[in-house]
Amino acid sequence: MSSPDSQQYKEAERQRWDSVATEWQKWWKTIEIGAEKVSRRLIELAEIKSGSRVLDIATGIGEPAVTAANQVGDSGRVLATDISPQMLSFARQRAASLGLQDIIEFQEGDAETIDFSPSTFDAALCRWGLMFLPDLKAGLSNIHRSLVDGGRLAAAVWASPDKVPFIALALNTVMKAINTSPPPPGTPGPFSLSDENLLKNSLIESGFKDVTVERMNISFDLDSAEGYANFVYGTAAPVRAMLANVTPERRAEILKAVAQAARKYADNNTNTNTGTLKLSNETICIAGRK
Repeated sequence: MSSPDSQQYKEAERQRWDSVATEWQKWWKTIEIGAEKVSRRLIELAEIKSGSRVLDIATGIGEPAVTAANQVGDSGRVLATDISPQMLSFARQRAASLGLQDIIEFQEGDAETIDFSPSTFDAALCRWGLMFLPDLKAGLSNIHRSLVDGGRLAAAVWASPDKVPFIALALNTVMKAINTSPPPPGTPGPFSLSDENLLKNSLIESGFKDVTVERMNISFDLDSAEGYANFVYGTAAPVRAMLANVTPERRAEILKAVAQAARKYADNNTNTNTGTLKLSNETICIAGRK
């Protein structure tokens, strides 16, 4: 059963992700151009094929659920879950626009407590969601129970902050600006599972076998440093939360500092001092079998 602290954290997370859902819809293509190959790799690692029954945890506004739905076809099914009803609302719209509404079902809930029927799914996916679980073992155990014997889990998490400028650059700049310290070790967050051994052991302790880990580089491209700052403020729930109590003027100053920090990643045009921003990042893909 969730503790009061855990319940409070989850409610705060729900509100945070609800607050950025509209921006996620706005920036969806920017995100997916970089992230698409992670979805494809997770589907390969989970051995998803035509007719598979798939669970997608923390689907956001629909990935990798949509990619999985295209793989399983009309004879398969995908259940996509998320803690944020606003994210799920946009995910439903996206699935319907792609003609996938009869393949994907959406359900609100968190991975630790949502009631899955045992031995139901051939595969489970989670792209950049496990890091935010307050009780990772409970979440993984719940996913494990939901899989058929031999079913597979494939998940992606972020590597250490120094290898993920797409997220770390903004977080570090904002924390410095508002004079706040990084959260203590073990706190859920973007980099909480960047320790490969900790991640692998978590799966093994939850009953997964044949656990494999691999690393992948992905790039996110934005049209400018200012565009990056606007993107981060729009879509990054942790950044939005940290800036919630500053004045609009101070927030503008901090986002200007974020843009300034990002300029070193720009392919600058010497005449205009603007250019495309290219951020290369490392993600960790992990897979295991029930």
